Amino acid sequence: MDTRQALDARAIGLMVVLCLTWSLQQIALKASAQDFSPILQIAVRSGIAAALVGLLMWRQGEGSLLAGGAWKPGAVAGALFGLEFLLVGEGLGHTSAAHMVVFLYTAPIFAALGLQWKLPSERLAPAQWLGILMAFAGIAIAFLLRDTQGHQAWSRMLWGDALGLLGGVAWGATTVVIRTTRLSGLPATQILLYQLLGAFALLLPAAFLMGHTTFNPTPMVWATLAFQSVVVAFVSFLVWFWLMRHYLASRLGVLSFLTPLFGVVLGAWLLNEPIESGFLAGALLVLAGVVLVSGHAWFGQLWRRMMGERQGLSAP
Repeated sequence: MDTRQALDARAIGLMVVLCLTWSLQQIALKASAQDFSPILQIAVRSGIAAALVGLLMWRQGEGSLLAGGAWKPGAVAGALFGLEFLLVGEGLGHTSAAHMVVFLYTAPIFAALGLQWKLPSERLAPAQWLGILMAFAGIAIAFLLRDTQGHQAWSRMLWGDALGLLGGVAWGATTVVIRTTRLSGLPATQILLYQLLGAFALLLPAAFLMGHTTFNPTPMVWATLAFQSVVVAFVSFLVWFWLMRHYLASRLGVLSFLTPLFGVVLGAWLLNEPIESGFLAGALLVLAGVVLVSGHAWFGQLWRRMMGERQGLSAP
């Protein structure tokens, strides 16, 4: 029996804080890129957060990474998680933080497609297929209908956006691996540790091989690193897993799409990033499609409840 509850004021408040935090991670990476290479920064934050998660597991008496016999899918999930942020870190050198957060949050579309192929219980309903079509139409609009800004700048931003979209694919694939393997039965801390260690192991050598090793220890760089390591990669992910254990996932999933909306607004406000009309139209269509896919079950329940109340009112 599912004992998870509907959202209350505490859950909604926590989700708003989480969405602001997740949108700010792209802003912080972009703002500090001149003094701290994004790929190196993500590698270091992953290592610090992994140490914190490992310490928490030890304090709580949880098993090691080898517990549960899930180290193979854990390694795959970690590699995909690292790949996701490798694409994000590289993409931020070519596109805006607002573009990155929107394209990254296409992940549920790719997760839904992968899960419906792997799990019979995850077959997509007609409304969800409509949401997928809307999302891909929005991607096409966001890519193609852009304000003219010179061929070189246009090509560079297009490449960065493509890397962000591929990051969404990697994130979606990570979700599929976690849901369809032994990882689904493991504690949240163990799953998170696999992901953080994978990111650290992949991104640290990648940063040196790609020459992304800039590190100028300014006060802003230290503040950004602390925010990324402790707040984003450690606290926010654990709070998210806690919410997923206690509240209905479909409703949390819908609220999580405040993140790209916050990302667009904060990118314009804090980084003076332009918001192109073509991108904005495409982004709204993408987010509408993703919300329809992720919140299909919730919307269906809400519709049936409304219709039931309407029939009750009209009964003699």
